[in-house]
Amino acid sequence: MNGNLGAIPAELAGKVVTPGDRRYHILRSTYTTVGRPAAVVLPESAHDVGAALRLAQDSGLRVAIRSGGHGLSGSGTNDGGLVIDLRALNRIDVIDRGSRLVRIEAGARWAQVAEALATHGLAISSGDHGNVGVGGIATGGGVGWLVRQYGLTIDHIRAVEVVLPNGTAVRADAETEPDLLWVMRGAGAGAGVAVAFEIEAMELRDVGYAQLLLPVDPAGETLRRWADVIAQSPRELSTAVLLSSQGSTAAAFITAVVASDNPSVVRDALEPLLGIADITVQQAHIVPYTELVPRFHLHANTGQMPSRTTNGLLTGLTPDAARALVTAASGPAPAFVQLRSLGGATHDPAPSSMAFTHRHQDILAIASAFSPNERSTLAAAWKPLAPHIDGAYVNFESARDEAAFARAYPGSAGTRVTDLWKHYDPEGVLRPRPPA
Repeated sequence: MNGNLGAIPAELAGKVVTPGDRRYHILRSTYTTVGRPAAVVLPESAHDVGAALRLAQDSGLRVAIRSGGHGLSGSGTNDGGLVIDLRALNRIDVIDRGSRLVRIEAGARWAQVAEALATHGLAISSGDHGNVGVGGIATGGGVGWLVRQYGLTIDHIRAVEVVLPNGTAVRADAETEPDLLWVMRGAGAGAGVAVAFEIEAMELRDVGYAQLLLPVDPAGETLRRWADVIAQSPRELSTAVLLSSQGSTAAAFITAVVASDNPSVVRDALEPLLGIADITVQQAHIVPYTELVPRFHLHANTGQMPSRTTNGLLTGLTPDAARALVTAASGPAPAFVQLRSLGGATHDPAPSSMAFTHRHQDILAIASAFSPNERSTLAAAWKPLAPHIDGAYVNFESARDEAAFARAYPGSAGTRVTDLWKHYDPEGVLRPRPPA
């Protein structure tokens, strides 16, 4: 779609920001990508979202949807198109405390959600940064600090309020529009614009929180010991590993979160991690969950971290895969490599129950490279790891080609996703480059 911005409908008066507007420079970009859209629309209701979608179609403009704008993929902006920024749709309500059911609008950010739910003793595993928007995670997956105890964010979505590309607002739940619910939980970006979610939260206030710094050997045996510990750990333990280049090898910075405020549970979950290498720095505390996604994370997204990202899921960690991870994170042109522990509750749902079908993998590996040579750096770093990959997570993928689609939605899942995208968005409004 290419065109010029047409006449702005009355219901969007004052809600359309164009390049001449003083607000444009703080609205045009995501955290990783500087965008140059023809306009950014700031809807205040589902009706406004429908009007924005019609404006895009009438103007012949491609569409990008943004909730938080922090997303690593950079898909929340574009050049020459229309960005629909959902930040004004940010209500957070507890519908039923007894069943822990909450309603969260797509433009809220996770720092706001954590803070609002904490007063009720509730939490949702929802990414690892408070600035991330609800809509992106809750339509793609959601790998958070509580992932092995809670599962993915999408695993607990009970209903989604969606504006379809034709402007119609619908509710998708198990009884009404079950196909739409299926695709919105993992592949929602190509079916409609989610404006609100009903999500079942968990009982949680405080968590165990530890940080460890340790060397990583070139063969990656340290990483294999970490993977073995996680495979045998209780569900309460979730970890994230950042690999930092140390010349020809790497160091690992491990953040470990235990979904419990019981000191003995926290200690027993963390203790096996202490044996995987000679730890140089360690600290452990029991803290409110809100400290993991704090309000000070909330900031403007202005393309301040230009980068390109790819990722892959791993089923176990073989010696070759571990060595490839260390190689990717070290050497003369290293990538920024992160590992997230899966397993536990992420394995509970049936693979066919939603569009995110990856239910046997144990690790999510993410690699990012930064400007000015991000494409070549990332390609070189990822090449040795690619043969070991068993699926991918759409939210951590900058590429928007058929190969990336196939990694995220393999086999029959990809066929069903494609069919449902075509059903709910026959004109391809939300997918300017659809898979074949």
